Amino acid sequence: MDWDDLKTVLAVVRGGTLAAAAAELDINYTTVSRRILRAEAALGEVLFERLADGYRATDAGRMVAEHAAGMEARQDDLLRRLQSRDQSLSGELVITAPQLLVGPHVAPVMARFAAAHPQVQIHLRATNDLLDLTRREADLAIRISRSPGDTLTGLRLCAQHAASFATPELAERLAEDPEAAVDWIAYEQNPRVPPTILERYPNTRLRMVFDDMAAMVGAAQAGLGAVRMPMFLGRASPGLVQVPLLAPQPYADIWVVAHRDVWRAAKPRAFREVLVPWFKTNRPLFVA
Repeated sequence: MDWDDLKTVLAVVRGGTLAAAAAELDINYTTVSRRILRAEAALGEVLFERLADGYRATDAGRMVAEHAAGMEARQDDLLRRLQSRDQSLSGELVITAPQLLVGPHVAPVMARFAAAHPQVQIHLRATNDLLDLTRREADLAIRISRSPGDTLTGLRLCAQHAASFATPELAERLAEDPEAAVDWIAYEQNPRVPPTILERYPNTRLRMVFDDMAAMVGAAQAGLGAVRMPMFLGRASPGLVQVPLLAPQPYADIWVVAHRDVWRAAKPRAFREVLVPWFKTNRPLFVA
């Protein structure tokens, strides 16, 4: 059997649909379908039940996917080990970082790194998702996390605090009248006004709930209410100032991590040599 066909069976089992597999493999929908048919013909087995809402693996399909996963893991292990021997400062370096950290802090590091190492092409994957570094979805990850990955090698870049931010107009109103009604914008994982705010500002009310921090920043900038956010983000967001609704409090740390096989390779090491001093210099922006 062709390895591409095996990988495609595995991707469909993981994703449940041809579209999800196509996105994972960066190929088109029809190629996925053709590879599945070719795999079934080569094995003489039906690998998937075709359902209205996707593809469900048969026992044979799960067996093939399990075998393909083992082959993929061995391939990734080999490529990581080869990468650990790479001491060149040319070629691609894949970095992942949270979107909101990119503009104020990751992009300046990338600019300095690019000036020092012009033969390295950076591929940035801006996402809050924890990409699988074992499967080589990225070489180096910058994460905001209390637990960045026990199986990875990492370095804590800095601690963080969170505080409340709003427009200068709302801040002025609070200073003039602590009894004024204040709208609070909450994240959906904690959709309530913190009790410490209600103790000092009892007229604070939950106004809106969002599932995305970038949207919450936009709502605060539009004057829709006050928001709890990491201090680096509030300080970097135009039109927002810190307000005393919520005292600064500990927030998840910022880490740089990689698979242990990749950690000491030349390109990830060279990027850290720029990244670590940047965060050391800018630590005051992250804490009260």
